[in-house]
Amino acid sequence: MNSSNTPPTRSTGRLHVQAPGTTLQSSEAVDWAIVSRRSIRAFMPTQVPREEIHAILDVARHAASGMNTQPWRVHVLTGSAKERLSSAIATADNDGEASTALTEPYHYYPLEWVSPYVDRRRKVGWDLYGLLGIAKGDKARMHAQHGRNYRFFDAPVGLIFTVDRVMQAGSLMDYGMFLQSVMVAARARGLDTCPQVAFTKFHQIIHAELGIPDTHMVVCGMSLGHADPARIENTLVTERESVESFTTYHE
Repeated sequence: MNSSNTPPTRSTGRLHVQAPGTTLQSSEAVDWAIVSRRSIRAFMPTQVPREEIHAILDVARHAASGMNTQPWRVHVLTGSAKERLSSAIATADNDGEASTALTEPYHYYPLEWVSPYVDRRRKVGWDLYGLLGIAKGDKARMHAQHGRNYRFFDAPVGLIFTVDRVMQAGSLMDYGMFLQSVMVAARARGLDTCPQVAFTKFHQIIHAELGIPDTHMVVCGMSLGHADPARIENTLVTERESVESFTTYHE
């Protein structure tokens, strides 16, 4: 029994982490980090210290995974390494005929879109293009905006996530929990992110540039840094369905 005024500790099996403040304060901080997270598409050049990146990954590594398999592998890119990868992908992306022939390592999106998913996808796209003043049918500007993915939207840190090909669909579910943990841990530190499946199309270039073995598969990329408050695309806030729309209670 704890008779002192110090907060109790909770055991994680490997660590003894002191709970921060009251339960209410803790829940509000976690809720804020989750709800305020958005996909940022324009970053400031402010550098993120390597120690901060390490701290974020140190938190995220505690994400749940089936039978503790921990299938994630992270490649952190900064400086010239990030520029080399971005330039290599940009060259291929601008070669229209070659880029359309590229295949993804796995199907992230459905092969046939249906409502309501296609409607939500289209709305995000047109809301973003509307903010940027990109008219429907302006393929050149659409291509240029999409190409900003491969420069990590000018973020100082780029992350590439891979998984061993021997793993199955369950590991991608585990990966989702890990990626969310990365983004929430970053948000808690006042940083912003953008998860990007756009990179998977150029997985062969990524493998070659980063020396990733063929036994591993690119899952996605992610931009990490400080959002540029002056950029209009960062005012985009996507809508979310109500709890009632997707929840059934069985009592």
